[in-house]
Amino acid sequence: MRIRIDYETRYAYERPARFIVQALRLTPRTNEGQQVRDWRIETDVDARLRRTEDAFGNIVHHLYTERPTDSLCIRVTGEVATSDTNGVVRGALERLSPTVFLRETPLTEADGPLRAFAEAVGEGDDLGRMHELMGRIHGEVAFEVGATTPDHTAAQAFALKRGVCQDHAQIFIACARRLGVPARYVSGHFQRTDGQDDQDAAHAWAEAWIEGLGWLGFDPANGVCPTDRYVRVAVGLDALGASPIRGASYGGGRERMTVALRVRQMQQTQQQQQRQGR
Repeated sequence: MRIRIDYETRYAYERPARFIVQALRLTPRTNEGQQVRDWRIETDVDARLRRTEDAFGNIVHHLYTERPTDSLCIRVTGEVATSDTNGVVRGALERLSPTVFLRETPLTEADGPLRAFAEAVGEGDDLGRMHELMGRIHGEVAFEVGATTPDHTAAQAFALKRGVCQDHAQIFIACARRLGVPARYVSGHFQRTDGQDDQDAAHAWAEAWIEGLGWLGFDPANGVCPTDRYVRVAVGLDALGASPIRGASYGGGRERMTVALRVRQMQQTQQQQQRQGR
């Protein structure tokens, strides 16, 4: 499948900000499940973009504005060719041992109710238990936009029994780590099956380390393992570590952010279809 992504984030400031600095985790890497064919990041102001990598192997662009500005637009456009690996991550850059992803963070710390929820998962191998955990979260935590904020922890979202994909992923991570299974947060994109190309935000899911198999994706918000409709962008211990955009402005007063995202399947040409059928 070929997926086209058009992602625009706009910031408007009450008065011109003297200086803006941001870390952009917006660029995916190629692996066996996805081939990045074209990818661009652009801004509408005078700014420097410096490409680096973080400790997790994510591509990070650091943005620095050159002069005072009262608005900033970051545009991402790209195409990725994907294939269905049944959720298994192969060929990805891995800088850290899986055991690193057993660490709790403030966002993924399991309180009493979360620990009890995790420990209620049945006996068996880790693969079966992670599938059961995903199904239980999908069934018990409703998807509801606006019920939580980006600052909500896994424990707080679980107490509400409501949240968005970030909450579902962090609840999964907290429980998996409680069960002794390394787990990490993934930010990326999902091409929906209901024909809705326009979306309000990027997507998030989790990956768990299964001995003998490697990293395997679990999307509790949708109750499935990632398929060729998913584009994997960044990983981290929690949502903060894989956040698409994080930063600060100096001056500027109040800040207002709007997001426009379109994730759609590109139609293949007849020639491409014939080559694949050979």
